[in-house]
Amino acid sequence: MKSVKYYPVWFLVLVLTSLSGCASDGDRSARESAGAYLDDSMITTKVKTAIFNEPGLDSAEISVETYRGNVQLSGFVESQEDIERAVRVARQVEGVKSVKNDMRLKSRAR
Repeated sequence: MKSVKYYPVWFLVLVLTSLSGCASDGDRSARESAGAYLDDSMITTKVKTAIFNEPGLDSAEISVETYRGNVQLSGFVESQEDIERAVRVARQVEGVKSVKNDMRLKSRAR
C-alpha cells in the first residue's frame, strides 16, 4: 500500500521530464534559451494578431518571424502602402526591438 502513495511523485517526474524536451527546438535551442524562445513566440503572435486586426491588410500573405525581439516580415502584398502599414503596425507591438522588411509587391498582370 505504501507504493501507491508514490504514484503522484512518479507521475510528476514523468511529466517534468517530458516537458523538458519541449523547450528544445533542434538547432535553435543552441542559440536561444527556452525563455527567450517563448518571448519571441509571444511577440510573433502579437504581431500576427495586430496585422490581422489591421483593416485592409491580408494577413494570410504576410509571414512573421522573431528572433531576440527582432521581427522579420516577408510575403507578398498589393501595394507599397500595405508594406509601410505592416511595418508600422509591427513596430507598435510591445517587445519588438526592430522590424526587417522582406515583403515584396505582387506583380500585376498586364
